[in-house]
Amino acid sequence: MPGAPPKERGDVVQPLLFAVMMSLAELWRSYGVRPAAVIGHSQGEIAAACVAGALSLEDAVRVVVLRGRALLELSGLGGMAAVALSAADVRERFTDGDGLSVAAVNEAATTVVAGPVEPLAALLERCTVDGVWARRVDVGYASHSPRWKPSASDC
Repeated sequence: MPGAPPKERGDVVQPLLFAVMMSLAELWRSYGVRPAAVIGHSQGEIAAACVAGALSLEDAVRVVVLRGRALLELSGLGGMAAVALSAADVRERFTDGDGLSVAAVNEAATTVVAGPVEPLAALLERCTVDGVWARRVDVGYASHSPRWKPSASDC
């Protein structure tokens, strides 16, 4: 739609992802799938809380929208990258004081790194030179890292 914000923007993509998660949960429920427990990571924690009944759908949507707005406000404070290495192997590639941190371990050999843009770009370049698959995640913030909370100098 002309004039609409891009779907990749944090305050747009977060509600979209939540809607997909909740739609899948409802689809499974319609087929009789009733989980004994649910878990989630990041945005998935909100969906899991809603599916488990800890949050109403209205409250969960409110949290998702507020989280999306926070992401928009934090945009420009860092970035994220996925690297096809274990968390331990990724940490070995960090440079002391570069501000990078492990943001998520998606599986044994896939780690998400977050931190300031320049050190993140340097890590990606080192991975490319070493033949390690790595790619930048198309976000302008460093979720699940110390950069998630802006310091007083960033405000």
